[in-house]
Amino acid sequence: MSDITTTREYDAVATSYGTRTARRSGVLLIRHIDDGLAILGRIGATERAMRAFCLHPLIQADADLAASYAHIAELTDDPQVLVLALEYRHIANATLSTRMIASAEDIPLSPLREVNDMLIADKVQNRADFLRHHRATHARAAILDRYFRLWLERLGIDEARYAALCPPA
Repeated sequence: MSDITTTREYDAVATSYGTRTARRSGVLLIRHIDDGLAILGRIGATERAMRAFCLHPLIQADADLAASYAHIAELTDDPQVLVLALEYRHIANATLSTRMIASAEDIPLSPLREVNDMLIADKVQNRADFLRHHRATHARAAILDRYFRLWLERLGIDEARYAALCPPA
């Protein structure tokens, strides 16, 4: 597997993020990608899944998709990577933390293993970030805590596996 940080997908997200940081934690935005890539490596995800993970912030929100559309060919040269990123957008946006989730079974998964691997990386990384930086102060802490637990349950990630996959502080 090649070094993902040398791909056009990683370059696109790194260029987009620059030195910007997350509003609440102050952590560089690119750290989410780097941590996610490390998790994807630990679960044996494909290179395409890793490249698509790099693209997901550039197309996940409607405004970002609209902004990226005109130059999508510059972001990736692999149509399967683009399909994975778009399928990730579809599945992730179907179950945002603002949606009431009765049980883990309410969360849709993708028919594509690579997308579900991307979701594992995203939810493990986001939960770790939440626990480190936000749980004690976030107004929706209880909702977010439950949200991450349900996602991980749906993805088949128990607490021991979560701890093994969790990025270092």
